Amino acid sequence: MSLVQRLPVGPLDIVGDIHGEIAALEQLLAHLGYDRAGRHADGRRLVFVGDFCDRGPDSPAVLRLILPMLASGQALAVLGNHEINLLRDDAKDGSGWYFDSRRMSDEARYAPFARMPMDEAPAMLAQLAQLPIALERDDLRVVHAAWCAPQIATARGLAASGARSAYDDYEDLAARRARASDVAGRMQEERRQWPHSLEDHGQKPPFLPAHSERELGKSMVNPLKVLTAGVERECRTPFYAGGKWRFVQRVAWWNEYADALAVIVGHYWRRLQPGDAPAHGPQAENLFGHTPPLAWHGLRGNVFCVDYSVGGRWLARQQGEDPNRRFKLAAMRWPERELVFDDGTRFASQGYGAPMQAGASPVLNPTST
Repeated sequence: MSLVQRLPVGPLDIVGDIHGEIAALEQLLAHLGYDRAGRHADGRRLVFVGDFCDRGPDSPAVLRLILPMLASGQALAVLGNHEINLLRDDAKDGSGWYFDSRRMSDEARYAPFARMPMDEAPAMLAQLAQLPIALERDDLRVVHAAWCAPQIATARGLAASGARSAYDDYEDLAARRARASDVAGRMQEERRQWPHSLEDHGQKPPFLPAHSERELGKSMVNPLKVLTAGVERECRTPFYAGGKWRFVQRVAWWNEYADALAVIVGHYWRRLQPGDAPAHGPQAENLFGHTPPLAWHGLRGNVFCVDYSVGGRWLARQQGEDPNRRFKLAAMRWPERELVFDDGTRFASQGYGAPMQAGASPVLNPTST
């Protein structure tokens, strides 16, 4: 068995990124007809696209609900980039529920949030380490961020339960390549020629080739990072995002995906309500700004992002707005191709097999409530 494993036959419910939003998850599963053990009266199966944790109010509760379903075989899941961060002991923004080093810095943005007792951590990590990178069957593929043939081929050749060690090996390879090409030295020379801070929004830098090379090496050398974090390419026009000037941009890989099989992903913070301000930086607008919110997308209209930005509810709470209005948790029912949201609304997805034209007007018609 490899890091690319088989989906079961029969109808599926594919759940988007959860990010610690336990109430939304419980509500969604109830609307879908599942009990707390992940059982469904009609024999449907749950599939999770990863990113169970971080940012939301109760990541431990989400994991306590989902992991027994996975252990019993009632549900399946792929690794997201946030699970990989846990496995690699790599503390990131929003992970203060688990990492002591992030607790104080996360309080200002995400509090209140439940913390996981450390005696629960070993079993949790051991189970996450068993998850594959991708799932597939004859009519469907599921991966967290990107289905790219070369990287999928690499994952097929890696042993099941080997994601952590393989990921580390590829990170080491990226670091060795950077040292061999003296990226650090060339970056230092660029900083001498352009001495401003890359965090200074008021000082737009010129294109800095060594900085771009470093960013690209960190994102694209590791095939497992590509599959769980997306495809990036050099950007000759620097842009400001996430508090710094950047020289590499995320790209819509689905516009080059030519296979006939459908792919369902999460990761990209899509928005249900057209016109909403992006909750996760301007690149979300670049990727989905001209794609109707219920539309399949891509070269063949057979890729669908089922992440409707529930991970942004912390921002709504912080700003005193209703967290349920703009930020949603959704599931794609397959093969029905119907979306079910945590508030119980249901919509037929649009344009499967027929790519939407840029600028097409979105239509939101619930199939039931």
